[in-house]
Amino acid sequence: MNNLFEYSLKTYKNEEFLDITDLVRKSLKESKVQSGTLTVFCPHTTAGITINENADPDVVSDIIQTLDKVFPISWNYKHAEGNSHAHIKASLMGSSCTVIIENGKLKLGTWQGIYFTEFDGPRNRKVYVKLTSDNIK
Repeated sequence: MNNLFEYSLKTYKNEEFLDITDLVRKSLKESKVQSGTLTVFCPHTTAGITINENADPDVVSDIIQTLDKVFPISWNYKHAEGNSHAHIKASLMGSSCTVIIENGKLKLGTWQGIYFTEFDGPRNRKVYVKLTSDNIK
């Protein structure tokens, strides 16, 4: 039984949220874990993971717009690469999230989805899903 999954993602915009909920569900199904937790992890410093509403795309648009207002792409940053805004936004999103697994399903709220958040794209990215089962043998 495989409990660690690695996926390659391609982002197409400078800033975007990719709904990876179905990808995470695929990992859960393949793992056959019925009860436990899973962690979704992003190994990048200018991208992150978050859980938020996935029913209305305006929520994602509002989040990106607000982050850009508070942490604009161009400002008096000192980081030589010119992507400090992306590092700050990724830190706010966080590099991972944990979700409870119950009866072989993600214990997400009705309107919740799992997002890979890009702040320095377009890029080729990785995301990891690690499942931990409560079923100790």
